[in-house]
Amino acid sequence: MLLSTPPTALYWRRSFPGDAEQARAARRFTSCLLTGFPALDEVLLTVDELVVNALRHTKSGQGNGLFTLEVLGRRSGVAVAVTDQGGPGEPAVRDVDELAESGRGLRTVSHLATSWGWYGDESGRTVTAMFTGEWLQ
Repeated sequence: MLLSTPPTALYWRRSFPGDAEQARAARRFTSCLLTGFPALDEVLLTVDELVVNALRHTKSGQGNGLFTLEVLGRRSGVAVAVTDQGGPGEPAVRDVDELAESGRGLRTVSHLATSWGWYGDESGRTVTAMFTGEWLQ
């Protein structure tokens, strides 16, 4: 288990094949689980960014690759984590030219989430984003 789960939390984990169409499936999976969470749009955009990064920058996006999505819901908020199969670079917020067509994913996540971070190495990494907000009654 990659996310710490308090006893009053709800926890889901699902693995997806490493192809681009699965970003949509991951968003749909998350949306169904978190209906009613006040920052759902921000969570879904974050899931999309984390999945796309896993597919573009790690072995998860190569033949027979996969990634795993974890969703943790508790009364005080939500956490989402995407685990990939590793790659040469490390997740980082980057400065990009304003006309660049990509490179803003983790900067977007850093603005949307209450906090975010990662751990792992070239054989696999997990990127986690946390969101606060009253949700479960």
